[in-house]
Amino acid sequence: MRKIILSVMTLTVALALVACGGNTNNEGRSSQELSGAGATFPLPFYNVIFEQFAEVNGDAVAYGGIGSGGGVRNLRDKIIDFAGSDAFLSDKEMAEMDAVVHIPTCMGAVVVAYNLDGVDELKLTGTLIADIFAGKVKMWNDARLAELNPDAKLPAEPIIPVYRSDGSGTTFVFTDYLTKVSPMWASNYGAGKSVNFPLGQAAKGNPGVAGVIKQTPNTIGYVGSEYAFAQKIPYARVQNQQGEFVLPTSATISAAASGVIPADTRCSITNSDAAQSYPISTFTWMIVYKEQNYADRSKEQAEATLDLLKYILSDEAQAITSEVHYAPIPEKAKELSLENLKTITYDGLSIIQ
Repeated sequence: MRKIILSVMTLTVALALVACGGNTNNEGRSSQELSGAGATFPLPFYNVIFEQFAEVNGDAVAYGGIGSGGGVRNLRDKIIDFAGSDAFLSDKEMAEMDAVVHIPTCMGAVVVAYNLDGVDELKLTGTLIADIFAGKVKMWNDARLAELNPDAKLPAEPIIPVYRSDGSGTTFVFTDYLTKVSPMWASNYGAGKSVNFPLGQAAKGNPGVAGVIKQTPNTIGYVGSEYAFAQKIPYARVQNQQGEFVLPTSATISAAASGVIPADTRCSITNSDAAQSYPISTFTWMIVYKEQNYADRSKEQAEATLDLLKYILSDEAQAITSEVHYAPIPEKAKELSLENLKTITYDGLSIIQ
């Protein structure tokens, strides 16, 4: 396997071929070792899926959870088979590299998690969240917070925002939402994988942010919902466009994707106007090169990459999303993605006939 340098790497390696005692898969080709890197947001889902893919298909997958920005950089450098990203590539980013295809793998939620002694339920509006992370609302017992949460015992303590230190698709999703609900945030900070947060504490990856919140009283931060759930960290009900205060569930995340999905699947679903939609919902993607013959990759390696993507789009794999606190992609996104896979080539010839 090609060597990949991944800092503070979370590695998932499925080695079912050893257990099976063979070196060919059910397609008749030799078993392959695939490598990817990127978003930590879908990592709990990927841990399960890569293991099951190895059992079903005989190919092993190693994945480094280094953040969406790092994954895209590694793909641009052509040292991995796929990048994981919660932020689709912009037109400018796509113009700076060879043609790529975005394949959505699941949907999830970015939650606003907090650590407040005795406060098990908290309501927040988008403008309040923006003002907290901009340092305009500094105390937990601020009048605006107290008015929205009259039954909560909010302490007279400073609010400590926690944010990502690495280039992060989760940061992109969160700040994309804030730019839609707060003109102040849009003009002063904007949306991006890295944003100059004016105050607070930085941490690496979703696990890092969740760990800081778990261990530090009076903190608030944004993380993938599974990380808050796994560490039993409470998270806020967030007001959507309909005025509803909503928690993320498979149903409320799916509701956010009820609009039109473009052919290349690159779209933002934050701040959806759908009823009962969770407003900080997102797709997460695997990004691969349209031409798979690069960096001495073999055709079998390219075929294994497409087999992995097809497996993730399968009903079997999508059914697992809800079990690990994500949501399946809509049928339309699945149909578009299967068509997009047909455009992927090796030496100019379609891999899927």
